[in-house]
Amino acid sequence: MQIVRVISADSGAAILDEQFKPTHLVASVSVTVDPPYREPAGQRLAEPIFREVDMGFEVIVHEAELCQRLLENVKADIVHLDMSLGGITLEDLSPVELANLRASRTGRQNILKILSRLRKIAAEVKRLHGIDVLAIGKESVPVRIAELTVAAEAVLFASQKALQKQQEVLLGLPLNCRPTVFDDQVYVHSLIAGEHDLRSYAVDAEKVLTKVKLTETLNPVARGFRALKIAPQ
Repeated sequence: MQIVRVISADSGAAILDEQFKPTHLVASVSVTVDPPYREPAGQRLAEPIFREVDMGFEVIVHEAELCQRLLENVKADIVHLDMSLGGITLEDLSPVELANLRASRTGRQNILKILSRLRKIAAEVKRLHGIDVLAIGKESVPVRIAELTVAAEAVLFASQKALQKQQEVLLGLPLNCRPTVFDDQVYVHSLIAGEHDLRSYAVDAEKVLTKVKLTETLNPVARGFRALKIAPQ
């Protein structure tokens, strides 16, 4: 039986203002996920982005680029991107095809702005590695694992930001997940029913967590979301 290795990507977690409104996306990651598809396997790429939420659609291109870079060091059978377009292959996603897919008008307009860049990356991945890039979104378990990885890495990136600014940072986490710090690692577990065994983690190589205080809170204006108050010690 063939073992299908997936490379997936996601961006997210957000800096929140005093009203718990997201202002900046914090992290982008690409991860490798092997059967039984419960947590990341092996190599990953994770970067702080701190990009304005209003330009969030642009991060999809960055996610595709991270997958492309990860493929330089890791073999995989397919790539999953966080675009909920029914799992269509990006090479096949023309403006005509996009118009026929279920998506909001704003969503289609934003995708059109980046479509040529995405198709170019997908074509390069196909040419060099012989695999497809799918616009599958959160229907993909590996994308959910990438999302949990974003949360874990974002805790570290936001902690670094709090230390740099010497002020408290409010970090909004992705939907239905909960972080736990154990020694030098941040673990993030899914709280979604049927996903109790999905998790990810990030390693605190720079020991930033020893220099901050983390306080978990529910997000009062977004049901199902949690936030972390991160304050320098």
